[in-house]
Amino acid sequence: MASAELSRCPVCLEGHPEFFRQIGKQVYLRCPTCLATIMAPQSRLTAGEEKQIYELHENDPEDAGYLRFLSKLADPLTERLPPGAEGLDFGCGPGPALAGMLEEAGFAMALYDPFFHPGMASLDRSYDFITCTEVVEHLYEPAEVFSLLGRLLRPGGWLGIMTCFQTDDERFDNWHYRRDPTHVVFYRQATFEWLARKYGWALEVPVKDVVLLRKGR
Repeated sequence: MASAELSRCPVCLEGHPEFFRQIGKQVYLRCPTCLATIMAPQSRLTAGEEKQIYELHENDPEDAGYLRFLSKLADPLTERLPPGAEGLDFGCGPGPALAGMLEEAGFAMALYDPFFHPGMASLDRSYDFITCTEVVEHLYEPAEVFSLLGRLLRPGGWLGIMTCFQTDDERFDNWHYRRDPTHVVFYRQATFEWLARKYGWALEVPVKDVVLLRKGR
């Protein structure tokens, strides 16, 4: 019954999600094609409930520990960018610390976040790179967003994603990442490999939980 809630996978648009498990009132589905795990729509929070949780996040741009965390994506990405590259921090949240780090490294940055920086002008131009740090696990329609980001990237541009990879189904129930009720999609490395093939992107995984995707020229 739960699988009928999604006629097709919102990540790959090809698989038909099947019941994976129920934990309390939350139902999760699994796509047999891209192997993403998806929270069933009836288990999601309202937009207002989501925003209340996001406002509690302490993403302080002055926090050294948080900056070290962001450097997992920032460091390998900046190594691949040409001087003067222009970027978009997509889903930057209320305190865009990553954008600040990249600006300090010499890159011009634009911001977009549906709750905190909703101005659509930043989505009306193209970029040399786009960052999505702790964003893709929140997306109700990931395929639409991946397609949008692909259009915003210039030829040869980079999409940098950070999200905690799902690896072990046996630990899923108690996994800290699952217990965040705003997390509605969980990706395996194999999911990103599938997406890279779908979009014709080159894929690199420089460290665990970080994916760098490069658009063709």
